[in-house]
Amino acid sequence: MKMGNVDVTCFGVADRLERLPVCGYHRWLFMIISLAFFFDNVDLATMTFVLGSIKSEFGLSPAQAGLLGSAGFVGMACGAVCSGMLADRFGRKPVFQISMVVWGIGSLLCYTASDATELGIYRVLLGIGMGMELPLAQTLLSEFIPAKSRGKYLALMDGNWPIAFVCAGLLSYVVLQSHNWRMLFLIESIPALFLFVIRRSVPESPRWLESQRRHEEAEQIVSSIEQTVMSKLKIDTLPPVTLSVDARHHEARGLKVLWSCAYRQRTMMVGVLWFFALLGFYGLNTWLGALLQASGSAVTKSVLFTVYISLGGIPGFLTAAWAVEHWGRKATCVATLLGGAIMTYVFGHAAQWGASSAGLIITGAGMQFFAFGMWAVLYAYTPELYPSRARATGCGFASFCGRIGALLGPTLIGWILPVVQQGGVFIFGATCFAIASLVVLRFGVETRGEVLEAVSE
Repeated sequence: MKMGNVDVTCFGVADRLERLPVCGYHRWLFMIISLAFFFDNVDLATMTFVLGSIKSEFGLSPAQAGLLGSAGFVGMACGAVCSGMLADRFGRKPVFQISMVVWGIGSLLCYTASDATELGIYRVLLGIGMGMELPLAQTLLSEFIPAKSRGKYLALMDGNWPIAFVCAGLLSYVVLQSHNWRMLFLIESIPALFLFVIRRSVPESPRWLESQRRHEEAEQIVSSIEQTVMSKLKIDTLPPVTLSVDARHHEARGLKVLWSCAYRQRTMMVGVLWFFALLGFYGLNTWLGALLQASGSAVTKSVLFTVYISLGGIPGFLTAAWAVEHWGRKATCVATLLGGAIMTYVFGHAAQWGASSAGLIITGAGMQFFAFGMWAVLYAYTPELYPSRARATGCGFASFCGRIGALLGPTLIGWILPVVQQGGVFIFGATCFAIASLVVLRFGVETRGEVLEAVSE
């Protein structure tokens, strides 16, 4: 393909994608991938609001209810590690679509569950689909958005997690007034049909195709994107291509790359980061309702209380989306984790000391401000640490480590609660966030504004 008098096909895919102005085409891709991500997160958040109803219907003990609540994370850990390797082997788009089919079927089967054992099995299946989709969404989006805007868009995509959490709470509040918990899973299986929009609107990643030496297919997709961008902007030529990326091919792929000398430190850093961040987040959030009810405040007994404090996450992810492009990924990651540690401690002691309803909502919203800001940075930072031939595997590995933390968190808190009491639980969560921040501070690398292929070498 020629742009003016220059044959741009002599340049690599990354150079051609990076010089494109961000326009309606990129925002359309962002919206499509983010909506799939949003639907997945609504399913993930729903268990927070229906576990009590399920526990009552099946007569479960607290331990049994905890195991049922963890079933989804078992599936997510399996889905995360498998999907990354599959996507680096077979492509981002087909595995992304399969993930939507799996979580749609899993959600539909949850609607049919006749006992807790069946529901647990179906929750594992649902978790596999969710675990596959979440790291693939960040991988796919990162490979289309130019470096100058990539962090912002990735952070905004993950920012729909607090919005999804709030929507899941409101949907539960409405549906549970006239139906049981099964209706929620039935409703949430319907968005799996969104895969047909993905199939039609989202191309395969040309960066991945080039890494597989499928140059003709990559050229066709990039040329189509270039024509679409020119049409959207109503221009005849695009900015000149700058040769900024080493286009050498490497034989090593997937896990071999993650544990090679060049990437081993990053892999260990990101694994520890995700493990402790999710250990603290899910450990606290799984027990949050029970802990607050024990504090004796009437406001904390309302399902809507969780929705109120989660609203603090919306300005949190918006701030993080701004900060990753102005302060950098590493600095923003450290700041959100340290802020989360401080506000978790403050909120826990506010509840323990019998603060007013307003005080609990304000400090709780402050805690969620940093917690959901942290999520936004994790999803912006992780895919930038690896090359295309191992990016999905790297994101899947990070998510796998995080899901192990998510599995262990509720169990560990159940063990330590009788010993350390409520205040100690929040200290535990704050400590997890602090450890994660120190690991990033010591071993993290800055990736702001860098081309993916450059920063991952």
